[in-house]
Amino acid sequence: CSLRLLCPQAFSPTVWHFLSILQEQFGSMAGANTYLTPPNTQGFAPHYDDIEAFVLQLEGKKHWRVYSPRTDAEVLPQFSSANLTQAELGEPVLETVLEAGDLLYFPRGFIHQGNCLPDAHSLHITVSSYQRNSWGDFLEKLLPAALQMALEEDVEFRRGLPMDYLRYMGVANSDTVDARRTAFVEKVQSLIKKLVDYAPIDAAVDQRAKSFLHDCLPPVLTQSEKVQSVYGFPARWQDGGPCNVDILITKDTEVRLLRHGIVRLCNEESGVMLYYTTENSRVYHKEEPKFFELDPEYTDSIEFLLSSYPNHVSVDNLPCETLEEKISLATLLFEKGILITKKPLAQV
Repeated sequence: CSLRLLCPQAFSPTVWHFLSILQEQFGSMAGANTYLTPPNTQGFAPHYDDIEAFVLQLEGKKHWRVYSPRTDAEVLPQFSSANLTQAELGEPVLETVLEAGDLLYFPRGFIHQGNCLPDAHSLHITVSSYQRNSWGDFLEKLLPAALQMALEEDVEFRRGLPMDYLRYMGVANSDTVDARRTAFVEKVQSLIKKLVDYAPIDAAVDQRAKSFLHDCLPPVLTQSEKVQSVYGFPARWQDGGPCNVDILITKDTEVRLLRHGIVRLCNEESGVMLYYTTENSRVYHKEEPKFFELDPEYTDSIEFLLSSYPNHVSVDNLPCETLEEKISLATLLFEKGILITKKPLAQV
């Protein structure tokens, strides 16, 4: 048997750090599994996956065979395959033995199988990314929203269908030459073309970004970042419980975002929400999405912090109306771990 350890990033700071960098690079969730396989065995039957895969050999060695997609329909698939038999495969495009330190990449849809040699066990980690991250997945979000807006704003989408369309449309009538069929198809095509004008592209991107931020691992802080963040404040206890620590941010305090990709502004029906990753768990979706409602007047300040990254800016330069609002916003973001300061605010 092979032993599979799910989500090693929940236990290993090294893997957590590695994946937190990759998720920022890919703009997509990066996950991992670790596999321990005894000598002369094979853990899985040949198959293809719905992710981009990177296999990093940690110990021992493993013999790998990789095969191209068999048909056009299997190129960049949305979903993983069932187990395949050896008879269903052709010749491999790559056959190699990975040894400790080697890295193997195979794209989404490439069939693969790995087996241990008689003289060595294998320990490897598989890093994955880009699951359900295609144009089609984006359009699944976008098109329903576009149609809803079109129905609300354009009477053409709300007009009734022809009373007799069932008589001349449908598969049974597909070979019939009829002017009414031509008119019906042209009407559908014109409505689909108009739908583009109602597509809330940026809003759909924000909704996908919101999901991505929920998937994300929390950022890994360096030692210097820790002392420049809220995590640099010593814990204070009073009457058997934690008490508030005074965070003295002034107009001259210089701040910046901890990472560029840790926040996302989203306009929603209930208001402007700021989603963030700094309080996420290392265990996938153990926590609910982290967000808070933001006064619309503060959106310019969030955009200013994003555009200024990675440079520090003084709190006084935040585009809020009053100094009190500037300090209040900076304090809130600092408390959430979203902002760090140029100089430590607390002596640890």
